[in-house]
Amino acid sequence: MKLRVRINKQTSRVKLEGEEPTLTELNVQIREILLPSHGLSPDAEFTLSLNGSDLLSDSGQTLSSCGIVTGDLVCVILCPSVAVPSVAAAPSAAPASSACQAVPSGYPEVVREEEQEEEAGRWVWEPMLCGEAEGGKVPHSLEVLYHQAQSSSTCDALMVAVHLLMVETGFLCQGSEGRPGEMPAGWRAPGGLYRLQYAHPLCEDSLAMVLAVSMGPILVINATLKVNQQVDTVRKLSLKPSTYVTDQWTGDSAAAVYTELRKLSRVFKDQLVYPLIASAREAMALPAVFGLPVLPPELLLRVLRLLDVSSLLALSSVNRHLHQTTTDPALWRHLYRRDFRGRTNAHTHTHGYISKHT
Repeated sequence: MKLRVRINKQTSRVKLEGEEPTLTELNVQIREILLPSHGLSPDAEFTLSLNGSDLLSDSGQTLSSCGIVTGDLVCVILCPSVAVPSVAAAPSAAPASSACQAVPSGYPEVVREEEQEEEAGRWVWEPMLCGEAEGGKVPHSLEVLYHQAQSSSTCDALMVAVHLLMVETGFLCQGSEGRPGEMPAGWRAPGGLYRLQYAHPLCEDSLAMVLAVSMGPILVINATLKVNQQVDTVRKLSLKPSTYVTDQWTGDSAAAVYTELRKLSRVFKDQLVYPLIASAREAMALPAVFGLPVLPPELLLRVLRLLDVSSLLALSSVNRHLHQTTTDPALWRHLYRRDFRGRTNAHTHTHGYISKHT
């Protein structure tokens, strides 16, 4: 049983051996280990309490009979006659720590909570998403999913990452409701075939079927969109497992198994996932929910002014809304002044830019 024991506003952790430790055993460990580590005499008189006021009388009863469970905080109340060590006596804490280390192994382990809190304060960053993976770190969700999947090939391991990328973008896998740390049943079939089915809150009644097949060194992924029971869109992406899965794919650590996760996230989402969502909403005559068309005009202009003219002209042919925005006179004035570093008295900066460019 592990407990926290507070003496003079300092908290330590105590581990008591046995299935049913008693209050007497706790008193002994406090007297022989904790009191000296706080600069107090082992003969000091004290009582124990859970709330700082109601005292616990020691009659040899078990801690559980007193309502004490693992993790509880037990307060040590010293008698008024006990001299409390001053701050100047703090250096004695170092020898006391050594004394604790010299205690026989049969005694409970005592660790200062202040030291643990100091270590806990050294927060170590870890990625939440695959697109943030770097420095040999992977998201905890991928670590859990990888161990549960029990991959038997590099393609298996890659499909585990692909499934997580689908989940990251909001897809809900059919057949694994309420089990986010598990691959859905039937996701892997003999012969290197993989089948996953998803729904998405932004796509209403449409279903996305992800089919993948291993073809030599390449994993070919086909995403099929069904709207009203009819196939509406099919997108295809070919990935090379060796680019994203290392030779250590049989290891225990997902961090050693995967590599280039940021690239995988970018390629998979940009070339397959987001276009799939956009196609689904377009097929159902729903408005776009992401991308340049949904940006407010002010933000869209800020993005467009960062482009070169060739990219801007290509973007203007995508749809009527973008075409109208790319003809904004203020945008072309900015481009003219940016690219030619001069002023113009031309009636339109669009024509001025064309004449300068040609």
